[in-house]
Amino acid sequence: MNFTESIFKAYDIRGISGEELTNELAHAVGRAVADFLPDSGPVIVGRDMRVDSNDLAKAVIEGLTKQGRDVWDIGLVTTDMVYFGAGRFADEVAGGVMVTASHNPGKYNGIKLIGRGSVPMGAQNGLMDIKEIVKSDGYKPAAETAGKVTERSITKEWVDKIVEFLDVEALPKWRIAVDAGNGMGGAIFPALQERLPFEVEQMYFELDGTFPNHVANPHLVETLADLCATIKKNKLDFGLAFDGDGDRGGLVDDEGNPLPEHIIGAMLSKQFLADNPGAKIVVDLRVSHVVKDTIEANGGTYLRSKVGNDAIKTIMRNEDAVLGIEASGHYYFRDAYFSDSGIIAVMSVVNILAKSGKKLSELVSEFGQAYATAHETNFEVEDKQGAFDRVREKYQDGEQDELDGLTVSYGDWWFNIRASNTEPVVRLNVEAKDQATLEHRLAELTQLIGG
Repeated sequence: MNFTESIFKAYDIRGISGEELTNELAHAVGRAVADFLPDSGPVIVGRDMRVDSNDLAKAVIEGLTKQGRDVWDIGLVTTDMVYFGAGRFADEVAGGVMVTASHNPGKYNGIKLIGRGSVPMGAQNGLMDIKEIVKSDGYKPAAETAGKVTERSITKEWVDKIVEFLDVEALPKWRIAVDAGNGMGGAIFPALQERLPFEVEQMYFELDGTFPNHVANPHLVETLADLCATIKKNKLDFGLAFDGDGDRGGLVDDEGNPLPEHIIGAMLSKQFLADNPGAKIVVDLRVSHVVKDTIEANGGTYLRSKVGNDAIKTIMRNEDAVLGIEASGHYYFRDAYFSDSGIIAVMSVVNILAKSGKKLSELVSEFGQAYATAHETNFEVEDKQGAFDRVREKYQDGEQDELDGLTVSYGDWWFNIRASNTEPVVRLNVEAKDQATLEHRLAELTQLIGG
């Protein structure tokens, strides 16, 4: 079997389809997961709409059942539905597997794993064990009787969970657009739409893993161009967008302007603290200080975290935090089994908007005026250590910490530089009190990192 060690990432398995990630490897992962998870209970398996996701999911299922593990095949779903299923049915299932490469281009695919109760399975808690089992062919003997596969839909239960975050009766009859980017949002949003009073213009709801219209990644502002244009042209109230596997969502206001992720985080923080006075909120260290200021101004406890799914979920569980916020646009909810969900995030903002009685553009203007923030910048750097050393020496007079990469803080600006957990790049985030300082420091750091 062709085994490419590098496809085992910090949070999931991800690689080029047919080359790095093959059906044979997916079958091996299924066997390893069956052996690693607790003895009792079936495993939920879902998949996205990518060209080979069905074949990869079948291979995973065959691996699971070969080891005697029963399977709930929940079919074409969003990733957050697998997280939900592992939590909602924790008394019945041992965990879950989702075949997806999230927002990556069409030539990629991947496998995400989750434990019983929606406990994460990343590099620190299970994924590397799976990797070693696969690498060494260290499986238990195949079962004498193969596990059975049950096809099951959990869409109704999932929509019921989303609606728990809404006051449906208070929602106006808005006219909106939803861009599914040919991803899994197009399969699931219609089930929620039936419960909402909105008039919805559906954009790119056809499932197509080649992403013929644009990359399904609302974190990249350029992918929202069609949605922004539609809102302006048709004078809609706002728009929603989802990434390929639906675990991230974005919003565009009534003027056709995309909402930055940190503004969404600040809005959610203010509302969740109003509903849960004094609660704790976990925030990854790259996120704008707008969120930190909002949490503290509204009586909450700000908990700073390393970047990543595992780190945020673990702190949230340990601290019983009500909300988690990641700079990449993942939002985590205690009341959704401490998991991230794109659709719960955007619909929670919609709920906030309904309560406010304002336009979304008016609501946005209440946040984010205190800082100038640069969009995350990626650098392909051969000598990563050299780049870090240059930066560390240049800014040795600042307040430095290495919780994740290197963060340096001054009175009027701060930055973080870190090596990506998922791509061969160095990522830079910079924020300042004014635009001139931001531009100066960003140019300075860009030159320094590039050598």
